Amino acid sequence: MNDVLDYLKTNQPRFVEELCELLRFPSISAQPQHKKDLRACAAWLVQHCRRIGLNAELCPTPGHPIVLARTPRRAGVRPHYLVYGHYDVQPPEPFDLWNSPPFEPTIRGRQLFARGAADNKGQFFAHLKAVEAYLKTSTSLPCDLTFVLEGEEETGSASLTPFLRAHRRELRCDGVVISDTGIPKKNLPALTYALRGIAALEVTLRGPSRDLHSGLFGGSVENPAMALSQLLAKLRDAKGRVTIPGFYEDVVALTPLERKQLRRLPGTEKSYRRFLGVPQLYGEKGFASTERTTARPTFEINGLTSGYQGEGGKTIVPAWARAKITMRLVANQQPEKIMKATVAWLRQLCPPTVHIEISAGHGAPPYLIEPTGAQVQAALRALRTAFRYEPVLIREGGSIPIVSDFKRILGVDTLLLGLALPNDNIHSPNEKFDLDCFTAGQRMSALLWPELAKTE
Repeated sequence: MNDVLDYLKTNQPRFVEELCELLRFPSISAQPQHKKDLRACAAWLVQHCRRIGLNAELCPTPGHPIVLARTPRRAGVRPHYLVYGHYDVQPPEPFDLWNSPPFEPTIRGRQLFARGAADNKGQFFAHLKAVEAYLKTSTSLPCDLTFVLEGEEETGSASLTPFLRAHRRELRCDGVVISDTGIPKKNLPALTYALRGIAALEVTLRGPSRDLHSGLFGGSVENPAMALSQLLAKLRDAKGRVTIPGFYEDVVALTPLERKQLRRLPGTEKSYRRFLGVPQLYGEKGFASTERTTARPTFEINGLTSGYQGEGGKTIVPAWARAKITMRLVANQQPEKIMKATVAWLRQLCPPTVHIEISAGHGAPPYLIEPTGAQVQAALRALRTAFRYEPVLIREGGSIPIVSDFKRILGVDTLLLGLALPNDNIHSPNEKFDLDCFTAGQRMSALLWPELAKTE
């Protein structure tokens, strides 16, 4: 192991240069004009993986290609793990808010600025460099590894789920490792053991067959905008709880261990309020903000529209009103069950003076891995040694649907070992990646495989 760690230390300048080369590809999956850039980026990764000693191939899909790279297989049975990452990035606009061009990597101090630096090129590249250290020092890897690097994560991973099903046999493994989440601070590394799921829908109320003159007709017909506002207001009570029958039925309370880990997170309610810029925090009564945003389900109105939206006024009774809604779900809640209950409740609350239309959107189940399990404990040991600080177990409020796909299709758990800091500006202008996290991530990856091998 000393040879591996020494190799990582010695080659850091080259690793940063190579990461900068990868970051120069404008691999923006949301913009069709960058299709060639995505393919060029994937081809670069294939060649790079081959140079460091992996067996790599470019796998075509109906969308952007998937890079599949495997460590050389040896005789005997050993654990097999997948390492997942994505080489596509978010659009960089607005350009005028960047302090340096988004696809011209720029280092200021120990920060590497570029679109995709933290999300996700820098994070998965740390794992590639760790494997390179094993292969180039002829150090035996205690696990067989397969890298799955896709180019559609930022647009929904449409091609990855069919790819997993089609390659289920060759991708059969003991677990998945993903570095696409975050850590609270450089001296507080973290393993994310839970993610919230999601259920989305769109509600439309329709009233008159057309917009009506509010002076001539107002007061004689229901105003869909008013009706929708009143309907939505009934979905939350005075204590901040969602009123949908059965909404909290499957929610499990946090354990003493989980609450202890929550207390280790930095910040206070006061600093959180200042960070958000709100006059006062709000949420379900009886819970702190850290618990509300990670371990409690929510009902959120993401968009609300009706009537005239242009300059000046237009005195009408609008013909329709619409709301876009998402619900974040926690462990044991099922999107299908929650969606069914929500639709029934909305229809029950809808007044007879308007017609209601409900269209279901995307959904993904929540994810939870047992925080006391053997694989989690192995990962915590690797984090502790690599970062030289005691790691924390955290829940994250967002959703990563592909994690549920790995569980459903391959039947394995995922270790979420993020390397991004809260101020890395993911999805925002001036995205960056801390180079200390980059190097610590390489050490963590190198130490992870022997630790995981002990669990088999």
